[in-house]
Amino acid sequence: MSEFFDALETRVPAAREAALMAALRAQVAHAQASSPAYAELLARVDAAGINSRTALATLPLTRKSSLAAAQAARRALRLGGYAAGRPLRIFQSPGPLYEPEPASDGADPWRIARALHAAGIRAGQLVHVGFSYHLTPAGAMMEAGLRALGAASFPGGVGNTELQLQAMLDLRPEAYAGTPSLLRILLEKAADGGHDLSGLRRALLSGEACPPALRAWFAERGVEAYQCYATADLGLIAYETAARQGLVVDEGVIVEIVRPGSGDPLPDGEVGEVVVTTLSPGYPLIRFATGDLSAMLPGASPCGRSNQRLRGWLGRADQSAKVRGMFVHAGQVAEVLKRHPELHRARLVVSGELARDRVVLQIEAVSGMPQAFLDGLMQTARDLTKLRVEVEVLPSGSLPNDGLLIEDRR
Repeated sequence: MSEFFDALETRVPAAREAALMAALRAQVAHAQASSPAYAELLARVDAAGINSRTALATLPLTRKSSLAAAQAARRALRLGGYAAGRPLRIFQSPGPLYEPEPASDGADPWRIARALHAAGIRAGQLVHVGFSYHLTPAGAMMEAGLRALGAASFPGGVGNTELQLQAMLDLRPEAYAGTPSLLRILLEKAADGGHDLSGLRRALLSGEACPPALRAWFAERGVEAYQCYATADLGLIAYETAARQGLVVDEGVIVEIVRPGSGDPLPDGEVGEVVVTTLSPGYPLIRFATGDLSAMLPGASPCGRSNQRLRGWLGRADQSAKVRGMFVHAGQVAEVLKRHPELHRARLVVSGELARDRVVLQIEAVSGMPQAFLDGLMQTARDLTKLRVEVEVLPSGSLPNDGLLIEDRR
């Protein structure tokens, strides 16, 4: 059995990038022609010119709020005009927000089989699926990946833990795919009842954080657990491998890390918002801002896969604070940085008490910072936030690399 799902995973990075950029051009043209929403959003874009990551970064971001607003305002258009063609199934997430099962030439429209394979799940095995099959697509996503892999599934869903445990005892699955919390509950119930689940050896976990301590807890009980990062909108984004060094980016998406509150790409290592362009023809989301924070790890994975790697989920990028009756957003701090490119990092810190707020823009010292520069920076911050903002200069390297642009200390 191959360690890799297919030859795409070990491609020379330059060959992968060339293939992705060719697919990107085609996807932009397809979205313009087939999606009413993108026909409007990208009306002045020459698809042939979107042939690099630099060119991709010139396109506007699409956010969940944009999808929800379009679905509410343009009910005559399927999924607010973002779908290209007629979806096979439509699911619902809280909001409500509706997501399609993307049309696909293959049996795995969300591309989950790659993550299942990396977790050690193989054809012929039985996998207990602990994701919801009701309204949301998580259960269907795993089901499609397992079928493409040639593995069988038991659709456990969520809840009914006594019945689910009984099914595991009767059917003896080799693996589990679902949330880490449900897996822990099932293992604890089995232990409390003196039941043997030693045949359960692998797990693909998603939907919740699985910290190292919990992964070690699973390992102590004989279950080797791996994580994957996927969403209902995009399908698989990245997945864990045996190297345990970050999450390898899926072959069917283009991932950027941008400064929170903006669409400006950040270099490898810098924490920012995860932005994904999917190459799925049925739901061609372009520069979809996930709202999640992460960073690109430098270099390739020791496991042999050559694609980019994400550090993992590092928090949420949706940052704001209400000061003196007005909201301040991360985008305003990002705009300060854009207007003053000399700065590497900045953070707006709100402290004090109600009605006596203090707002300080913390920056790291750089060469050539005369008082006139600091005065101009202070004025820019005041113009953008409409608040009285002080500037505090910190030693270089003082601000943590965590993607946080607004810190509310009140």
